[in-house]
Amino acid sequence: MPEKKINLVAADMGYGHQRPAYALRHLSGGEILTINDYEGIADWEKNYWVNSLRSYEKISRLKKVPILGAAVFAVMDAFQKIQPLYPHRDLSKPTVQQRYFYRWVRKGLGRALITRLNSSGRRLPFVTTFFVASYIAESHGYEGDIYCIICDTDASRAWAPLEPEKSRIKFLVPSEKVRERFQMYGVRAQNIIVTGFPLPPENIGPNKEILKVDLARRVIELDPERHYRAHYQSLLDSVSSVPAKNVAPPIVITYAVGGAGAQKEIGVAIMKSLAPEIRAGRIRLNLVAGSRIEVKNYFSSEIKAARLPQSDHRGQAGIRIIFAPEKNDYFRIFNDCLHDTDILWTKPSELSFFVALGLPIIMSAPVGSQEDFNRSWLLEVGAGLDSEAPEHVAEWLPKLLASGRLARAAMDGFLNAEQMGAYNIERLLTLKD
Repeated sequence: MPEKKINLVAADMGYGHQRPAYALRHLSGGEILTINDYEGIADWEKNYWVNSLRSYEKISRLKKVPILGAAVFAVMDAFQKIQPLYPHRDLSKPTVQQRYFYRWVRKGLGRALITRLNSSGRRLPFVTTFFVASYIAESHGYEGDIYCIICDTDASRAWAPLEPEKSRIKFLVPSEKVRERFQMYGVRAQNIIVTGFPLPPENIGPNKEILKVDLARRVIELDPERHYRAHYQSLLDSVSSVPAKNVAPPIVITYAVGGAGAQKEIGVAIMKSLAPEIRAGRIRLNLVAGSRIEVKNYFSSEIKAARLPQSDHRGQAGIRIIFAPEKNDYFRIFNDCLHDTDILWTKPSELSFFVALGLPIIMSAPVGSQEDFNRSWLLEVGAGLDSEAPEHVAEWLPKLLASGRLARAAMDGFLNAEQMGAYNIERLLTLKD
């Protein structure tokens, strides 16, 4: 077990906070504390988080209900809306959402966890991927340094403290744009550090050696008619001299459902449209159910009904369901399947940052203001493409492949997004030891 150098804290709310924490687990001795389900949590506190999560998931799934569902979701989304970046202005005024969270913190939310960590006598850095946990640590007097990792391409005012000019929380942000955003929220410049998003080291390597092997193979797979390589072979050679390995059909598509289980029907639409190609072995499909058993069962039932082959391991023909009851096991399996994934298809969630691994993303519809900004960022860096109708993917995907557009998206993600966030964060925290 690696030495514990930090107290690593996430929230069990979908995957957006736990996925980046998983990439830093080697710094915490393998332990990831959960702010809404820690040892010794009071019943009232647990109930608060359970009810909050249930409400969010219910509303997320309700969004697809015409008129009423969309209206209810719009009201919730308004409370976490991100304001336009320009013109540059003072956005330090607290929001309703922020005051709501701080009211519960003052009632004692998370106090027992901070008391326990302080009593250990070790003033390890408190590193969290969830902004409310940073409020909690500061408000209840955590004795070590406090770091909050920003897990989206932009963030609302709620991610910064109530009184930012007085706060000692240090924010680890993914880009210069987010640094500028937090300065508009009133956070002191010395408390904002650009590190990049923490991607899984097992998909990168200290010198990007793992990433370059995967990228070299993927670009060839995604450029069957050599349109991209005909123009950019010198760029490819400058990026990596690693010879491509195991380059052969099939194309591997990984479709990932969000943490609330929304949009699972899109995965089935993709499967049905591509069924002839899957049967012929020209395409393999990973359907990512995450840790949600009901989504796994839904996918299993649909695969059986379509009489398509189902596989259990990476590299096997057919359709593979990516699932594990425990989230850390799911993250491990998911990261492993990315090595031979050619196209990642998902809504623009925290997985948006995975384009830095040289993975083009086909985007499903965003869910909420946060994902609207993630979508804009993916289009800006050139690594994301809006999905056409999934039920007709068998018609439009071959055209994308033939054009070399997906190969270009893979390279644009690699060139324009930061891969080394986990390593940068480790270096920052290690230097403070």
